[in-house]
Amino acid sequence: MDTRAKINVALKEAMKEKDQRRLSTLRLVNAAIKDREIALRGTSEDHAIDDKDVMQIIGKMVKQRHESARAYEEGGRLELAEQELAEVKVLEHFLPRQLTEAEVSAAIEAAVTKLNASSIRDMGRVMGELKAKYTGRMDFTTVGGRVKERLSA
Repeated sequence: MDTRAKINVALKEAMKEKDQRRLSTLRLVNAAIKDREIALRGTSEDHAIDDKDVMQIIGKMVKQRHESARAYEEGGRLELAEQELAEVKVLEHFLPRQLTEAEVSAAIEAAVTKLNASSIRDMGRVMGELKAKYTGRMDFTTVGGRVKERLSA
């Protein structure tokens, strides 16, 4: 069962259980997927949304909610921060398991070795390799800094 089907099953379950937080979050995910499909209709390459695209959408939504929760906490709006974090838990259910720090380090080393990357000019190639293999499994904003640090050494 692909991720989109899992989302639809979870949406139906949330309706039956009358879980409003989960229901609204899953509806937002479906809306984001449909928005991406509509945006792709106008392009020359007309392709359907696959699991990788869905993972990117969900990953982006998780990141947005973490940023919002941080902003709400700084502003003293703890109840809104809790709502954002509750949505994150719903979204993370559909993402693959995140890599540990050790696994991220090993993945960076493997990509650097595979590509024979030796300088900061190779950073784009290394990041491309990591994104191809680990989309949705690591935070690329923090990984970018670690790759830069590794290639600068």
